[in-house]
Amino acid sequence: MAQALPKRITFDQFIEWLPENSDVRYELHDGVIIEMPKPSGKHSNVTGFLIEELILVIIQMGKRSIWTIPRESIVKPTSESGYEPDIIVLDQEALSHEPRWNKESIIENATSVKLIIEVVSSNWRDDYYKKHADYEEMGIPEYWIVDYAALGGRAFIGNPKQPTISVYQLVEGEYQVSQFRQGEHILSPTFAELNLTTNQVFRLG
Repeated sequence: MAQALPKRITFDQFIEWLPENSDVRYELHDGVIIEMPKPSGKHSNVTGFLIEELILVIIQMGKRSIWTIPRESIVKPTSESGYEPDIIVLDQEALSHEPRWNKESIIENATSVKLIIEVVSSNWRDDYYKKHADYEEMGIPEYWIVDYAALGGRAFIGNPKQPTISVYQLVEGEYQVSQFRQGEHILSPTFAELNLTTNQVFRLG
C-alpha cells in the first residue's frame, strides 16, 4: 500500500525535497508526498518486456533517433502533482521545449509525450482514477493501464475480474478506451505496427 507522508506542498517543493539516488520511489498527489510500493518481480517483468517490445517497434517505425524511453522522468500534470510513470515514450524533438528536462528530467508539456503506461499494483485506484483524470486533462495522447493481475475494480475490468489492458486514446479532449483481455491482440493508435498479444504480457505476471 502506498504511504502518504505528512504536509501539503507544491510541485517545486517536492522536487527540491526529492532524495537523490534513493531506492524508494515517491510521487506527489494533490500536494501530498506518496511513498510508492516497491514493484514485485512480476511487475518488473511485465514492465521490462513492454519496454523491449516498444523499443523494437520504434526501430521498425524508423523513429529510433526521434522517440526515446528514459529510465526516469517526472510528469507534472498540475502545480501540486508529479508522477513517475512505469513507462513513458518521449519525442526528443519536442524536449527542446521542456525547460526542466535537461537538469531535472521533468515533463510539463503533453506534446513531449507519445505514450504513458502504468502497470497496476496495489495502488490501482491511482492509475484508474487520479492519473487517468490528470493525464486526460494534461492532454497525454495515449495512456495504457496494464492490469495483468486483475487488481482493479470491477467497474474497470469486469465482473468477475479478469486481467485487462486498457488503452486510452485522447479524442477531442477526452479519453476513449479500448480494452483487451485474454488471447486478444493489443491495438495502439500510436504504435500501429505493434505485434503484441495480451497472452504475451499476462504470462509474465
